[in-house]
Amino acid sequence: MQEEKKSENKQLEEKLFYKKESSWLDYDENREKEVFAFAEDYKDFIGKSKTERLCVKNIIEILEKSGFKTIDKFTSLKKGDKGYRVFKGKTVTAFVVGDDPASLRIIGSHLDSPRLDLKPNPLYQSHELALLQSHYYGGIKKFHWVNIPLELHGVIFTREGKEISLSIGSNPGDPLFIIPDLLPHLAKDQMKKEATKVIEGEELNIIFGHIPIRDKEIKEGIKLNILKYLNDRYGLIEEDFITAELEFVPAQRPIDIGLDRGLVAAYGHDDRVCVYSSLRALVDATDVSKTAIGYFSDKEETGSYGDTGAESFALINFASHYIRLTGLDLSPWMLLENAKAISADVTGAMDPTFSSVNDPQNVSYLGKGVSIEKYGGGGGKYNTNDAHAEYTQYMRHLAMKNKIPWQTGEMGKLDIGGGGTIAMFMSRYGMDCIDVGPCLLGMHSPCEVASKGDIFSAYLLYKAFFMD
Repeated sequence: MQEEKKSENKQLEEKLFYKKESSWLDYDENREKEVFAFAEDYKDFIGKSKTERLCVKNIIEILEKSGFKTIDKFTSLKKGDKGYRVFKGKTVTAFVVGDDPASLRIIGSHLDSPRLDLKPNPLYQSHELALLQSHYYGGIKKFHWVNIPLELHGVIFTREGKEISLSIGSNPGDPLFIIPDLLPHLAKDQMKKEATKVIEGEELNIIFGHIPIRDKEIKEGIKLNILKYLNDRYGLIEEDFITAELEFVPAQRPIDIGLDRGLVAAYGHDDRVCVYSSLRALVDATDVSKTAIGYFSDKEETGSYGDTGAESFALINFASHYIRLTGLDLSPWMLLENAKAISADVTGAMDPTFSSVNDPQNVSYLGKGVSIEKYGGGGGKYNTNDAHAEYTQYMRHLAMKNKIPWQTGEMGKLDIGGGGTIAMFMSRYGMDCIDVGPCLLGMHSPCEVASKGDIFSAYLLYKAFFMD
């Protein structure tokens, strides 16, 4: 049957309208296999990287397997050299020197995710249980964190100064931890509360033990038994909690979602999906003409403040070190001002159940490719970088010429909400910067959802950016 000829107006519509289809329709069978293989590698990485310290450890492992070495081992830098700088175990800056060492391509992402930290003196006994008082980190819905199994990871120091690394819950047979919620039979008053108060911060108390020491004269026998265990095994005393940097995170492993396995659910997609995608892009980029830099920062979920956050001078300090080793006749400020950058961070996806919070014309959709967002922030474009038209066109052209599925949008309708990234801290040096990353369902929850197609699209665009 002869195909019906399209009308002139139909042809005009196809030429002029902005339409985005599912990226899966652009993938042939071989490319789809690549997408799924990449997702399996990513699942392995994120499952082992549930805190910023663990994430840094795994980044270094991947870098060193790919021939990168610490910057301290270089006396000078030349084309093709691959190195990295770690700062306080929580920030990594990795690089591949290009043909033109004075031109930088920087992709910045953040290692941290919302979690439960501890109060300085957290351990107490009450009603036949030993519990830990937590202090939540980042923006969370507090009721998400009850009745789910939790792992414990982090470091703590003894009074004598010995560093103890704790990792409990990630190995088979390990105990896990939990915050119990009130049973529905007795929750009549609780259910009348606003969602922000259904579970309050002071109610996020983690069960840590139950069996008392065998001595009826000890009033807090369960607490003592827990401290005895910690002392026998690690040499710790209660006072040592003051030094602790212990994090409780969801115990769930990354899992496939849907019969077609097109989605990945995991804790920490925000923003370790961009960490891994940009790390792989850096490792896989070949013969770069501009120096490629992967910048992995901390503290974004609490504003990027602190000495390991993007608001610090970590980038300028790296630039100073880089200039000394390359012999460039440039100030660190001018080197960064002339750079091009991507803030690799996630954005919100359209949720069919809660579609009213988004403008359907200006939101990202799962499976339609990596999202390029000109700005973030809240109503009135506060707390954001607003990329220039010239740079937005550059990023659009980069995606188009490399045939990479992409889309654009905003996170929510005006005046409903919004979110920040590290783009505004990177761009303050004068470098062009724009937000690029996959969209998520359930962002900042203990189990976020991403499309494998979007994850792979992000990797492709990051790699194209490094090699452009």
